[in-house]
Amino acid sequence: MANGRIVLGIESSCDETGAGLVRDGRLLGHAVASSMDEHARFGGVVPEIAARAHVHSFNPVVRQALEQAGLGMADIDAVAVTTGPGLSGALQVGVAGAKGLAYSLGVPLYGVHHLAGHVAADTLEHGPLPNPCMVLIVSGGHTSLLLVRDLVRDPIVHLGDTLDDAAGECFDKVARVFGLPYPGGPAIDRAAREGDPRAVPFPRPLTGPRDDPYAFSFSGLKTAAARWAEHHREQTLPVADGAASLQEAVADVLTRKAVAACRDHGVATLVVVGGVAANSRVRSLAEERCAAAGITLRVPPLRLCTDNGAMIAAVGDLLVRADAAPAPLDVSIDPSAPLEYAALHPKAAVPATRAA
Repeated sequence: MANGRIVLGIESSCDETGAGLVRDGRLLGHAVASSMDEHARFGGVVPEIAARAHVHSFNPVVRQALEQAGLGMADIDAVAVTTGPGLSGALQVGVAGAKGLAYSLGVPLYGVHHLAGHVAADTLEHGPLPNPCMVLIVSGGHTSLLLVRDLVRDPIVHLGDTLDDAAGECFDKVARVFGLPYPGGPAIDRAAREGDPRAVPFPRPLTGPRDDPYAFSFSGLKTAAARWAEHHREQTLPVADGAASLQEAVADVLTRKAVAACRDHGVATLVVVGGVAANSRVRSLAEERCAAAGITLRVPPLRLCTDNGAMIAAVGDLLVRADAAPAPLDVSIDPSAPLEYAALHPKAAVPATRAA
């Protein structure tokens, strides 16, 4: 494929239905529909509700993205879609819709790893990623330190991942204990503005001299916060101080390990992506520590930190420009796919035949 092709990206891995259009690294338009309000009363995402919401939102978000870009269906040259990881039913809706569009338009289809989409989201704001760069992915389900070279040509090297709860998961669970609404990340961030980040000496997990320097663990921090709240059960809980102290602990661990990884591997650029990259303290502490270490920091704008179709289109655009092979139209999903390459083209399992 020659350059200048318009790629439609579809994202439906969790509770956001997203569509985005990218050409040569430039975002032309995108739209997102969230079912978050429908999940809030349950305190977390309900897979069946999410899948149903994707069915209702798929066509409208595609139309909105096209209208924003001033384009029509006939202008689409390729379709990219999240094939994993994520909620099985939610992924199936997006993949089925993307297949239908690709087939009806006669254009190639590309399967994309959801986390690679988060990495590529930064390119829509700051241009091509340096080769190499260090990437810190922080979201509700993932916390990883990655060494990235060419995002769509080279394997992605995992330096460290979370051993249990991800940072965003920690925020969500502690927010519930603190009596804050779902989603917990934004609620913790808002409450922390009025609190003292030094009020509660929460632990910094896996930061000792004998610990894995790049691994993460937030389960113990979550438990420490829950116990602290329990100790205040007979009195008014100082939520603002607890939120500020929790947020400081998470931001401290994330940025400390990320800057250390850059230093240890001689990498001059740190890219922080994912939903938790929208957290104000994570962003400000990353800025402080990167400036002190002489490291260039790149963080996508807030609208591209959470799940969206633009980030999937960004990967598709890179794959198209790299002349990567498209996915077959029988491509399936992989809800627990590890991040190894940006393209993800799993095959559907073949049912076993019954013996005669």
